[in-house]
Amino acid sequence: MSKRGGKRSDSARPGPPADASAEPAPAISRAETDATESARRRQVRSWVLFDFANSIYPAVMTTAVFPVFYVSTVVGGEGGEGELWWGSAVSLSALVVAFSAPLLGGIADRCGLRKRFLAVYVAVCLASVCLLATVGPGMVLAGFVLFVIANIGFEGGLVFYNAYLPDITPPEERGSVSGYGFGWGYLGSALGLILALVFLQVLFPGRIEPVWLLVAGFFLLFSIPAFRNLPSDKGGDTGVGEAAAWGMRRFRATLREVWALRDLRRFLTSYFFYIDGINTIIVMAAVIATETFGFDQMEAIILFLVVQFSAMAGALTLAKPTDRLGPRKILTGVLAMWVAAGIAAYFVRSTTVFYGLAVVAGLGLGSAQSASRAYLSLLIPRGREAEIFGFYAFCGRTSSVLGPLLFGGVTFLAAGNQRPGFLVLTALMLTGLLLLQRVPDPRAKRASRA
Repeated sequence: MSKRGGKRSDSARPGPPADASAEPAPAISRAETDATESARRRQVRSWVLFDFANSIYPAVMTTAVFPVFYVSTVVGGEGGEGELWWGSAVSLSALVVAFSAPLLGGIADRCGLRKRFLAVYVAVCLASVCLLATVGPGMVLAGFVLFVIANIGFEGGLVFYNAYLPDITPPEERGSVSGYGFGWGYLGSALGLILALVFLQVLFPGRIEPVWLLVAGFFLLFSIPAFRNLPSDKGGDTGVGEAAAWGMRRFRATLREVWALRDLRRFLTSYFFYIDGINTIIVMAAVIATETFGFDQMEAIILFLVVQFSAMAGALTLAKPTDRLGPRKILTGVLAMWVAAGIAAYFVRSTTVFYGLAVVAGLGLGSAQSASRAYLSLLIPRGREAEIFGFYAFCGRTSSVLGPLLFGGVTFLAAGNQRPGFLVLTALMLTGLLLLQRVPDPRAKRASRA
């Protein structure tokens, strides 16, 4: 019973007996409220832990270890053939996720299959990573196919994972929870790299295959609480086959509908540009460090570890301010810092100064991603979470194809000089920053209506 129910009993039958009968109602209500809040916080912790679990994959498989192995050992040779295969694998997986995520997100919303879709994508990713342990020198196509499948599983699963944020947190907490997720994610990345180094240099020297099994085991182990505690799927009003056909018909219509939501359209347009610059820097970080600033591979890995910790610190430090000040103010400050760092990198020649710029950029990396996710969650119409997060992934993935091509093309035209490419990436982030100023703060709009 609620407190309101107790009051109705008092007015109908005044006197001590009525008071006695109404007495337990507040206690029951408090117990139910406490249980609900406890379950919600358990869901939040599990959601954050999933970010910790999956972050070993990008750290090891797409940034620091597998790319070097695939380019230099599996493909081998010189003349850029390895880089061509690797770039093609990353671009192909990004394109598949970009064009499938909105469709599958719509199906997940309509059929109530979000958790099952997440489980399938994670399983595909982990199985493919394990199979990469069978890939050796000369197995170029096998490595290409398995990585593409693994990356589709990883990136596609994030669509359904992100879509849980509005379900488990109220609007006023989404910035902090999103920040905690990214913060713990960076800790997972750093720990994953440390474990990979231990595997390569101490436990299994001269063997790289156990590292891929480490990635799969780490990801699986720490993702179990999410599958146990996140909200269960609720049956939708259509079957999977019917929803798939509906999804195909609705894809273009949904794109038009999303585009018609002015604030959401403006935010996604801004996001496309600034996340393009950020994602390209992430993909090219090791190449920039080694080719332009003279780092060797071990120094580049150590730099990446330091940046992970600075990104974690930035995400955690700015989590609460994101809720208090609003995600737009946080994003504006962080992007302005990135633009300044990009311009400075063009002129910097000192390795020490570059190290400092990388750490500063890392401070803004986690907070930019977490604030973007929180901002989007405030703009989504209720019931369209997975679908809109699918378009969010669409913007991020399509820009992940464009940015590296621009950077690589400008570097090629500059006869291998990467510095003009720094300015291209800075221009992308500056464009996103300027477009962001056209997106209103959703909390301010709600307050004005109240």
